[in-house]
Amino acid sequence: MVITIDGPSGVGKSTVTRRVAAARGVDYLDTGSMYRAATVAALRAGVPLDDPVAVTDVIERSDIRYVDGVILLNGEDVSDDVRTDEVTGAVSAVSAIPAVRHRLVEFQRAWVTERGGNAVVEGRDIGTVVFPDAPAKIFLTARPEVRSARRAGDAEAANLSAETIETKMRERDRQDSTRAVSPLAAADDAIIIDTSDLSLGEVVESVLEVVAHARC
Repeated sequence: MVITIDGPSGVGKSTVTRRVAAARGVDYLDTGSMYRAATVAALRAGVPLDDPVAVTDVIERSDIRYVDGVILLNGEDVSDDVRTDEVTGAVSAVSAIPAVRHRLVEFQRAWVTERGGNAVVEGRDIGTVVFPDAPAKIFLTARPEVRSARRAGDAEAANLSAETIETKMRERDRQDSTRAVSPLAAADDAIIIDTSDLSLGEVVESVLEVVAHARC
């Protein structure tokens, strides 16, 4: 069974995804790290991020893999590199390029197929575009102030004020939800879970309950 967990930043997607995958005994895929790795590739190449042809050319020549929870770019572990503030500020521009999304979506689907169609996949368009027929779709959300407080604890937000974090978060939301291709949105049949006032354990239990009642 494919379980999709979508939502904006700061709602707990990554942690919840790992916990749910562990509870189900399956692998998990962080698709956001793939787009961040693509952004690292573009930044290292020094191409203009507003030039889709140049960016796509770099990505087409890059080897991006997700292995055992580690994101690799051309064989290099870039798990720390993808979380820098520079990458966070640029990833929306790169991920909005249709050809980039097409290549990475192909990889995401192949990754799940290699695991017999059993995985927990997190991102922003997983339930709407990547696996629209998934039997269990969850969309996590939270109040803005809760999300910004959570983001403050991330390494990429180090030394940033709460106001700056919230401003950057809102801009990322705007870019992701208004892009022409695969915008951030809850699938019509997704179960929406507000994590604002729930503990991690409660969110995980809520997701597992959705999965338990999903059609196989």
